[in-house]
Amino acid sequence: MAKAKLLWIDLEMTGLDPEKDKILEVAAIATNMSLKNMASYEAVVKVSDKLIKERMVGEFWDKNSASRDALISQNKDGRPVKEIEAELLNFIDKNFGKEVYLAGNSIHQDRKFIEREMPELNKRLHYRMLDVSAWKIYFENALGRKFVKPEEHRALSDIEGSIEELKWYLTFLK
Repeated sequence: MAKAKLLWIDLEMTGLDPEKDKILEVAAIATNMSLKNMASYEAVVKVSDKLIKERMVGEFWDKNSASRDALISQNKDGRPVKEIEAELLNFIDKNFGKEVYLAGNSIHQDRKFIEREMPELNKRLHYRMLDVSAWKIYFENALGRKFVKPEEHRALSDIEGSIEELKWYLTFLK
């Protein structure tokens, strides 16, 4: 069986500060270099209600209240982050060979949370990452071209959008 090369991950967090915020939702899609979906994974991480009330406030969450409310609602069904990490490691064992390249939009930010909350997963990831936002910067600023994707702020749909975005950029190479 062919092995995946790209581990597309998107995390939804209580905020963007890895020192204060926590992962709420995780999704992963394993693709080959042709961006073919080979397997996917989703999970909800249990976060304390106190942290949610403290951190999921402000302009961003007010503007994205539907996403906020859905993330808060599913929190009761969440599981410990170490359990999710173990499942992701199993997902990698099952779908990848030696090299596992992390991919996504602004993936460096998600990587900060992975480093802090899922250190064993972080050890399995290659130091190189495929960041779609680098393409976005170039296309928007140098070429005046913009890919518009829905910003649902839900892990799985955000990954799917990022894969479609990279496919769109790649059409310019043909």
